[in-house]
Amino acid sequence: MTTALPVTFDDIRESAARLHGIAHRTPVLTSRTLNALVGAEVFIKCENFQRIGAFKFRGAYNAAAQLTSEQLVKGIAAYSSGNHAQATALAARELGTSAVILMPEDAPQSKKEATAGYGAEIVTYDRYSQDRTKLGEALAAERGLALIPPYDHPHVIAGQGTAALELFEETGELDTLIAPVGGGGLIAGSAITAKTLHPAITVIGVEPADGDDTKRSLEAGERITIPVPRTLADGQALPTPGEITFAINQQLVDGIALVSDDEIRNAMCFASERLKIVLEPSGATALAALLAGHIDNHPRRIGIIASGGNINTQRFTDIING
Repeated sequence: MTTALPVTFDDIRESAARLHGIAHRTPVLTSRTLNALVGAEVFIKCENFQRIGAFKFRGAYNAAAQLTSEQLVKGIAAYSSGNHAQATALAARELGTSAVILMPEDAPQSKKEATAGYGAEIVTYDRYSQDRTKLGEALAAERGLALIPPYDHPHVIAGQGTAALELFEETGELDTLIAPVGGGGLIAGSAITAKTLHPAITVIGVEPADGDDTKRSLEAGERITIPVPRTLADGQALPTPGEITFAINQQLVDGIALVSDDEIRNAMCFASERLKIVLEPSGATALAALLAGHIDNHPRRIGIIASGGNINTQRFTDIING
């Protein structure tokens, strides 16, 4: 039995109109080399070319743009390991307001610097011993700020679904759509778009092998919490799926593939050497799953969302060199 979803395809289309001229319409890349390797026609939605370097700007701006004038005067709060932090900071700047962002102490320095560069105040915490959701809610309440969470919010999910909408507008029908899964906002928005436009499509999420909270939760039929994972894919290092996102993904996502750090590393290398694009670890997991042979049923036409490319040269080099 299915239940009504908290986000609809109409919400995603309205988000696309709201983002028009503000978010980038990112390119869709193809590669004969990749097609030959996997035996399918592959289309890569390059959200590494999105503003702030990741898909997160779509959801953050879509949510911030729907705040009241009174809320915007007071400012915005968010919590994030990096990309949503930058996205919220930039959205706040675009809308003429301020942002306070809660970030892990061990978040990549480049992401901290970029977030501050957009004008946000940064407050840090220990992701391995502190609950960022509770800390973020307390921070927002204490300062009277509007809280925009990184994924578990209908407006954020609707904004993220616009990436898949643009992909299908360029490619037409696909057999399979593959997207990374952290908190679940991107895959939830993508799945709503995909299943509305092409009901027979298979939607596959990808998690790091050491951060398989969504896979375990879908198998258990309820949200499962795991220890905060230690993985190259810092943007996917979460202990439990979102409540709203999980409700959507339970109905619409067909499966979860898991990738190792070595497979992520190989995908980053392939993207750099053969596709001529830079992907951060989290941005490369969907490609990694395809290259590693984790996608079943041999689909003919595959869409991949390369979700981000926020990584500095030193960390990229360190990862590639193992």
